[in-house]
Amino acid sequence: MVGIVGYGSYVPKLRIKVEEIAKVWKKDGEKISKGLGVKEKALGSFDEDSATIAVEAARYALFTAKLDAQKLGAIYVGSESHPYAVNPTASIIGDAIRAGPDYMAADLEFACKAGTAGIQMCMGLVKSGMIDYGMAIGADTAQGRPGDALEFTAGSGGAAFIIGKKEEAIAEINDTLSYTTDTPDFWRRQHAEFPSHAGRFTGEPAYFKHVLSAATKMMEKHSMKAEDFDYAVFHQPNGKFPKIAAKKLGFKEEQITQGLITPLIGNTYSGAVPIGLSSILDVVKPGEKILAVSYGSGAGSDAFILTATKKIEKQRQKTPVFEAIKEKEYVSYGEYIKHRRKIKSL
Repeated sequence: MVGIVGYGSYVPKLRIKVEEIAKVWKKDGEKISKGLGVKEKALGSFDEDSATIAVEAARYALFTAKLDAQKLGAIYVGSESHPYAVNPTASIIGDAIRAGPDYMAADLEFACKAGTAGIQMCMGLVKSGMIDYGMAIGADTAQGRPGDALEFTAGSGGAAFIIGKKEEAIAEINDTLSYTTDTPDFWRRQHAEFPSHAGRFTGEPAYFKHVLSAATKMMEKHSMKAEDFDYAVFHQPNGKFPKIAAKKLGFKEEQITQGLITPLIGNTYSGAVPIGLSSILDVVKPGEKILAVSYGSGAGSDAFILTATKKIEKQRQKTPVFEAIKEKEYVSYGEYIKHRRKIKSL
Protein backbone atom coordinates (compact mmCIF):
# COMPACT_ATOMS: atom_id res chain seq x y z
CA MET A 1 0.00 0.00 0.00
CA VAL A 2 0.99 3.62 -0.52
CA GLY A 3 0.26 6.99 1.02
CA ILE A 4 1.08 10.68 1.32
CA VAL A 5 4.48 11.21 2.95
CA GLY A 6 4.54 14.99 2.53
CA TYR A 7 2.33 17.85 1.38
CA GLY A 8 2.48 21.58 0.88
CA SER A 9 0.23 24.34 -0.44
CA TYR A 10 0.65 27.89 -1.69
CA VAL A 11 -1.85 30.68 -2.36
CA PRO A 12 -0.82 34.13 -3.69
CA LYS A 13 -1.49 36.99 -1.28
CA LEU A 14 -3.30 39.33 -3.71
CA ARG A 15 -7.11 39.34 -3.36
CA ILE A 16 -10.06 40.94 -5.06
CA LYS A 17 -13.50 40.97 -3.50
CA VAL A 18 -16.40 39.64 -5.55
CA GLU A 19 -18.32 42.85 -4.86
CA GLU A 20 -15.48 44.84 -6.49
CA ILE A 21 -15.92 42.82 -9.69
CA ALA A 22 -19.71 43.13 -9.49
CA LYS A 23 -19.50 46.95 -9.29
CA VAL A 24 -17.79 47.09 -12.68
CA TRP A 25 -20.49 45.02 -14.40
CA LYS A 26 -23.33 46.69 -12.47
CA LYS A 27 -26.71 44.89 -12.68
CA ASP A 28 -25.34 41.91 -14.57
CA GLY A 29 -22.50 41.67 -12.08
CA GLU A 30 -24.79 41.75 -9.07
CA LYS A 31 -26.98 39.05 -10.61
CA ILE A 32 -24.04 36.76 -11.39
CA SER A 33 -22.32 37.19 -8.02
CA LYS A 34 -25.38 36.26 -5.96
CA GLY A 35 -25.53 32.66 -4.88
CA LEU A 36 -21.95 31.73 -5.80
CA GLY A 37 -20.90 31.47 -2.18
CA VAL A 38 -17.55 33.17 -2.88
CA LYS A 39 -16.52 36.29 -0.95
CA GLU A 40 -13.17 37.00 -2.60
CA LYS A 41 -10.55 35.30 -4.70
CA ALA A 42 -6.77 35.03 -4.81
CA LEU A 43 -4.90 36.12 -7.91
CA GLY A 44 -1.37 35.64 -9.08
CA SER A 45 0.70 38.80 -9.41
CA PHE A 46 2.76 39.87 -12.46
CA ASP A 47 5.55 37.50 -11.48
CA GLU A 48 3.36 34.53 -10.51
CA ASP A 49 2.05 31.74 -12.70
CA SER A 50 1.18 28.09 -12.26
CA ALA A 51 4.88 27.16 -12.39
CA THR A 52 5.96 29.51 -9.58
CA ILE A 53 2.95 28.43 -7.51
CA ALA A 54 3.87 24.77 -8.09
CA VAL A 55 7.49 25.41 -7.07
CA GLU A 56 6.44 26.95 -3.75
CA ALA A 57 4.03 24.10 -3.02
CA ALA A 58 6.69 21.52 -3.97
CA ARG A 59 9.26 23.06 -1.61
CA TYR A 60 6.79 23.02 1.25
CA ALA A 61 5.94 19.38 0.52
CA LEU A 62 9.62 18.38 0.59
CA PHE A 63 10.06 20.20 3.89
CA THR A 64 7.05 18.41 5.39
CA ALA A 65 8.28 15.03 4.16
CA LYS A 66 11.85 15.75 5.30
CA LEU A 67 12.89 14.39 1.91
CA ASP A 68 15.78 15.16 -0.45
CA ALA A 69 14.36 16.05 -3.89
CA GLN A 70 17.02 13.80 -5.44
CA LYS A 71 14.97 10.82 -4.22
CA LEU A 72 11.94 11.74 -6.33
CA GLY A 73 11.35 9.27 -9.15
CA ALA A 74 8.54 11.22 -10.81
CA ILE A 75 7.07 14.73 -10.98
CA TYR A 76 3.64 15.31 -12.50
CA VAL A 77 2.07 18.76 -12.72
CA GLY A 78 -1.64 19.14 -13.40
CA SER A 79 -2.91 22.52 -14.56
CA GLU A 80 -5.21 24.34 -16.99
CA SER A 81 -2.77 27.25 -17.16
CA HIS A 82 0.67 25.83 -17.92
CA PRO A 83 2.95 28.77 -18.85
CA TYR A 84 3.92 27.13 -22.14
CA ALA A 85 1.86 25.31 -24.75
CA VAL A 86 5.02 23.41 -25.70
CA ASN A 87 7.64 23.23 -22.92
CA PRO A 88 7.00 21.22 -19.76
CA THR A 89 6.21 22.80 -16.41
CA ALA A 90 7.32 19.60 -14.66
CA SER A 91 10.98 19.98 -15.70
CA ILE A 92 10.94 23.60 -14.47
CA ILE A 93 9.75 22.36 -11.09
CA GLY A 94 12.39 19.61 -11.08
CA ASP A 95 15.25 22.04 -11.62
CA ALA A 96 13.86 24.57 -9.13
CA ILE A 97 13.74 22.00 -6.33
CA ARG A 98 17.02 20.36 -7.46
CA ALA A 99 15.55 16.98 -8.29
CA GLY A 100 16.97 14.31 -10.56
CA PRO A 101 17.91 14.23 -13.35
CA ASP A 102 16.81 10.60 -12.98
CA TYR A 103 13.06 11.19 -12.70
CA MET A 104 10.00 10.78 -14.89
CA ALA A 105 8.15 13.99 -15.67
CA ALA A 106 5.03 15.12 -17.48
CA ASP A 107 2.44 17.87 -17.56
CA LEU A 108 -1.17 16.75 -17.13
CA GLU A 109 -4.43 18.26 -18.30
CA PHE A 110 -7.95 17.20 -17.37
CA ALA A 111 -9.55 20.46 -16.40
CA CYS A 112 -9.76 20.71 -12.60
CA LYS A 113 -8.82 17.10 -11.79
CA ALA A 114 -5.37 16.97 -13.40
CA GLY A 115 -3.72 17.25 -9.98
CA THR A 116 -5.51 14.21 -8.55
CA ALA A 117 -4.76 12.27 -11.75
CA GLY A 118 -1.10 12.88 -10.92
CA ILE A 119 -1.62 11.37 -7.46
CA GLN A 120 -3.06 8.22 -9.06
CA MET A 121 -0.09 7.96 -11.44
CA CYS A 122 2.40 8.28 -8.58
CA MET A 123 0.45 5.69 -6.59
CA GLY A 124 0.78 3.16 -9.40
CA LEU A 125 4.50 3.77 -9.87
CA VAL A 126 5.27 3.52 -6.15
CA LYS A 127 3.08 0.46 -5.67
CA SER A 128 4.72 -1.32 -8.62
CA GLY A 129 8.17 -0.66 -7.20
CA MET A 130 9.33 1.40 -10.19
CA ILE A 131 9.98 4.42 -7.97
CA ASP A 132 10.26 5.10 -4.24
CA TYR A 133 8.68 8.56 -4.25
CA GLY A 134 6.60 10.56 -6.70
CA MET A 135 5.37 14.16 -6.56
CA ALA A 136 1.94 15.20 -7.84
CA ILE A 137 1.03 18.88 -8.08
CA GLY A 138 -2.21 20.66 -8.89
CA ALA A 139 -1.75 24.38 -9.56
CA ASP A 140 -3.53 27.05 -11.56
CA THR A 141 -3.88 30.74 -12.24
CA ALA A 142 -7.44 30.25 -13.43
CA GLN A 143 -8.74 32.27 -16.36
CA GLY A 144 -12.10 33.97 -16.69
CA ARG A 145 -13.39 36.19 -19.48
CA PRO A 146 -14.18 39.73 -18.24
CA GLY A 147 -17.83 39.92 -17.26
CA ASP A 148 -18.32 36.15 -17.39
CA ALA A 149 -19.46 34.17 -14.33
CA LEU A 150 -16.00 32.57 -14.17
CA GLU A 151 -14.41 35.93 -13.46
CA PHE A 152 -16.16 36.01 -10.08
CA THR A 153 -14.71 32.67 -8.95
CA ALA A 154 -11.54 31.80 -10.93
CA GLY A 155 -8.64 32.02 -8.45
CA SER A 156 -4.95 31.15 -8.14
CA GLY A 157 -3.21 28.58 -5.95
CA GLY A 158 -1.92 25.04 -5.73
CA ALA A 159 -0.75 22.14 -3.61
CA ALA A 160 1.81 19.33 -3.90
CA PHE A 161 1.81 15.81 -2.52
CA ILE A 162 4.69 13.37 -2.23
CA ILE A 163 3.54 9.78 -2.58
CA GLY A 164 5.58 6.98 -1.02
CA LYS A 165 5.39 3.64 0.78
CA LYS A 166 2.77 3.08 3.48
CA GLU A 167 5.42 2.73 6.21
CA GLU A 168 6.45 6.38 5.80
CA ALA A 169 3.01 7.81 5.15
CA ILE A 170 1.32 10.52 7.19
CA ALA A 171 -1.92 9.48 5.48
CA GLU A 172 -2.43 6.10 3.88
CA ILE A 173 -4.34 6.12 0.58
CA ASN A 174 -6.63 3.14 1.10
CA ASP A 175 -8.14 3.19 -2.38
CA THR A 176 -8.91 5.30 -5.45
CA LEU A 177 -11.30 5.01 -8.39
CA SER A 178 -12.52 7.22 -11.22
CA TYR A 179 -15.75 7.93 -13.08
CA THR A 180 -15.40 9.35 -16.60
CA THR A 181 -17.69 10.26 -19.50
CA ASP A 182 -17.59 12.53 -22.55
CA THR A 183 -19.60 15.43 -21.12
CA PRO A 184 -18.26 18.71 -22.58
CA ASP A 185 -19.57 21.24 -20.07
CA PHE A 186 -16.46 23.45 -20.14
CA TRP A 187 -13.76 23.91 -22.79
CA ARG A 188 -11.09 26.15 -24.27
CA ARG A 189 -10.18 25.71 -27.92
CA GLN A 190 -6.62 26.08 -29.18
CA HIS A 191 -5.52 29.75 -29.31
CA ALA A 192 -8.57 30.83 -27.27
CA GLU A 193 -7.49 32.90 -24.30
CA PHE A 194 -10.49 32.30 -22.09
CA PRO A 195 -12.54 29.15 -21.47
CA SER A 196 -16.21 28.76 -22.38
CA HIS A 197 -18.85 26.90 -20.42
CA ALA A 198 -22.38 25.60 -20.85
CA GLY A 199 -23.95 27.61 -18.03
CA ARG A 200 -26.28 25.59 -15.81
CA PHE A 201 -25.32 22.47 -17.78
CA THR A 202 -22.07 22.49 -15.79
CA GLY A 203 -24.09 21.47 -12.72
CA GLU A 204 -26.27 18.76 -14.23
CA PRO A 205 -25.39 16.42 -15.85
CA ALA A 206 -21.74 17.37 -15.41
CA TYR A 207 -20.47 18.19 -11.91
CA PHE A 208 -23.11 16.44 -9.81
CA LYS A 209 -23.37 13.30 -11.93
CA HIS A 210 -19.62 12.66 -11.79
CA VAL A 211 -18.88 13.72 -8.22
CA LEU A 212 -21.87 11.84 -6.79
CA SER A 213 -21.22 8.75 -8.93
CA ALA A 214 -17.54 8.52 -7.99
CA ALA A 215 -18.25 9.09 -4.29
CA THR A 216 -21.14 6.63 -4.22
CA LYS A 217 -19.19 3.91 -6.02
CA MET A 218 -16.27 4.35 -3.62
CA MET A 219 -18.44 4.17 -0.52
CA GLU A 220 -20.37 1.18 -1.84
CA LYS A 221 -17.11 -0.61 -2.73
CA HIS A 222 -15.98 -0.35 0.90
CA SER A 223 -19.44 -0.66 2.49
CA MET A 224 -19.07 2.80 4.02
CA LYS A 225 -21.49 5.63 4.66
CA ALA A 226 -21.01 9.36 5.18
CA GLU A 227 -20.89 8.94 8.95
CA ASP A 228 -17.87 6.63 8.63
CA PHE A 229 -15.73 9.59 7.53
CA ASP A 230 -14.39 12.35 9.73
CA TYR A 231 -13.73 14.73 6.83
CA ALA A 232 -14.67 15.09 3.19
CA VAL A 233 -13.55 17.41 0.43
CA PHE A 234 -15.26 17.77 -2.93
CA HIS A 235 -14.29 19.80 -5.96
CA GLN A 236 -15.44 23.34 -5.33
CA PRO A 237 -16.04 25.46 -8.46
CA ASN A 238 -17.96 27.77 -6.13
CA GLY A 239 -19.08 27.69 -2.51
CA LYS A 240 -22.48 26.25 -3.39
CA PHE A 241 -21.91 23.01 -5.37
CA PRO A 242 -19.79 21.11 -2.80
CA LYS A 243 -22.36 21.78 -0.07
CA ILE A 244 -25.16 20.41 -2.26
CA ALA A 245 -23.08 17.34 -3.19
CA ALA A 246 -22.20 16.71 0.45
CA LYS A 247 -25.82 16.93 1.54
CA LYS A 248 -26.98 14.52 -1.18
CA LEU A 249 -24.35 12.02 -0.04
CA GLY A 250 -25.38 12.33 3.60
CA PHE A 251 -22.44 14.40 4.89
CA LYS A 252 -22.91 17.07 7.52
CA GLU A 253 -21.60 20.60 7.06
CA GLU A 254 -18.98 20.17 9.81
CA GLN A 255 -17.41 17.32 7.83
CA ILE A 256 -16.65 19.54 4.84
CA THR A 257 -15.95 22.92 6.47
CA GLN A 258 -12.21 22.35 6.96
CA GLY A 259 -11.66 21.54 3.29
CA LEU A 260 -14.00 24.17 1.85
CA ILE A 261 -11.54 26.90 0.84
CA THR A 262 -13.11 28.30 -2.35
CA PRO A 263 -15.30 30.90 -0.56
CA LEU A 264 -12.08 32.55 0.68
CA ILE A 265 -9.73 32.24 -2.33
CA GLY A 266 -11.91 31.31 -5.29
CA ASN A 267 -11.84 28.20 -7.48
CA THR A 268 -8.19 27.30 -8.00
CA TYR A 269 -9.15 24.68 -10.61
CA SER A 270 -6.48 21.92 -10.46
CA GLY A 271 -5.51 23.20 -7.03
CA ALA A 272 -9.02 23.17 -5.52
CA VAL A 273 -9.24 19.67 -4.04
CA PRO A 274 -5.46 19.49 -3.35
CA ILE A 275 -5.60 22.71 -1.28
CA GLY A 276 -8.76 21.53 0.47
CA LEU A 277 -7.11 18.19 1.27
CA SER A 278 -4.02 20.02 2.53
CA SER A 279 -6.22 21.99 4.91
CA ILE A 280 -7.70 18.75 6.26
CA LEU A 281 -4.23 17.24 6.72
CA ASP A 282 -3.41 20.32 8.80
CA VAL A 283 -5.83 19.15 11.52
CA VAL A 284 -6.73 15.48 11.00
CA LYS A 285 -5.90 13.07 13.85
CA PRO A 286 -4.38 9.59 13.58
CA GLY A 287 -6.96 7.01 12.55
CA GLU A 288 -9.42 9.54 11.15
CA LYS A 289 -10.72 8.94 7.63
CA ILE A 290 -11.06 11.33 4.70
CA LEU A 291 -13.08 11.12 1.48
CA ALA A 292 -11.72 13.28 -1.34
CA VAL A 293 -13.48 13.62 -4.70
CA SER A 294 -12.15 15.82 -7.49
CA TYR A 295 -13.92 16.87 -10.69
CA GLY A 296 -12.66 17.88 -14.09
CA SER A 297 -14.87 19.16 -16.88
CA GLY A 298 -14.95 17.03 -19.96
CA ALA A 299 -15.73 15.15 -17.65
CA GLY A 300 -14.50 12.96 -14.80
CA SER A 301 -14.02 12.54 -11.07
CA ASP A 302 -11.33 10.83 -9.00
CA ALA A 303 -12.31 9.53 -5.54
CA PHE A 304 -9.94 8.65 -2.70
CA ILE A 305 -10.25 7.20 0.78
CA LEU A 306 -7.43 8.18 3.12
CA THR A 307 -6.61 7.32 6.72
CA ALA A 308 -4.30 9.50 8.81
CA THR A 309 -1.41 7.72 10.53
CA LYS A 310 0.49 8.49 13.74
CA LYS A 311 3.17 10.29 11.72
CA ILE A 312 0.74 13.09 10.82
CA GLU A 313 1.18 14.76 14.21
CA LYS A 314 4.89 15.38 13.61
CA GLN A 315 4.81 16.05 9.86
CA ARG A 316 2.38 18.81 8.99
CA GLN A 317 3.12 21.77 6.75
CA LYS A 318 4.71 24.64 8.66
CA THR A 319 1.89 27.11 8.03
CA PRO A 320 -1.67 25.70 7.91
CA VAL A 321 -3.84 26.68 4.95
CA PHE A 322 -6.24 28.78 7.02
CA GLU A 323 -3.32 30.66 8.55
CA ALA A 324 -1.51 31.17 5.24
CA ILE A 325 -4.51 32.66 3.46
CA LYS A 326 -4.88 35.34 6.13
CA GLU A 327 -1.86 37.07 4.63
CA LYS A 328 -3.48 39.09 1.87
CA GLU A 329 -3.52 42.39 0.05
CA TYR A 330 -6.63 43.70 -1.68
CA VAL A 331 -6.55 45.23 -5.16
CA SER A 332 -9.03 47.21 -7.22
CA TYR A 333 -10.55 45.89 -10.44
CA GLY A 334 -8.14 48.07 -12.42
CA GLU A 335 -5.15 46.57 -10.63
CA TYR A 336 -6.63 43.10 -11.02
CA ILE A 337 -6.87 43.27 -14.81
CA LYS A 338 -3.30 44.60 -14.98
CA HIS A 339 -1.94 41.75 -12.86
CA ARG A 340 -3.86 39.15 -14.84
CA ARG A 341 -2.94 40.83 -18.15
CA LYS A 342 -6.51 41.37 -19.28
CA ILE A 343 -5.74 44.75 -20.86
CA LYS A 344 -4.86 44.16 -24.50
CA SER A 345 -3.20 46.63 -26.84
CA LEU A 346 -4.61 47.04 -30.33
